[in-house]
Amino acid sequence: MTLQDIAKKIVLDYAKAHIDVTDNVQITLDNVFIVWFCKTLQNWKALVSTTLPDGMYYEVTYNGDKKEVYLDAYKKFENRKIDEFPY
Repeated sequence: MTLQDIAKKIVLDYAKAHIDVTDNVQITLDNVFIVWFCKTLQNWKALVSTTLPDGMYYEVTYNGDKKEVYLDAYKKFENRKIDEFPY
């Protein structure tokens, strides 16, 4: 199992545990994908999303010094185009 597979499985387990049963939605590993991944020394981080229409975004971080994994779950509220970019 790759590090990316581990990150996807962590997100899959989280998503399954938080799906509203009344939505009657099923999710498998095929519905979870890596957006970005980086490994530096003993640490790694994966940005992960799913095909669910829930606007959720996940960050899975592995701290190799402590051998601990952290999951941050975010909700996307808006995606807007900025027409004027004066910076």
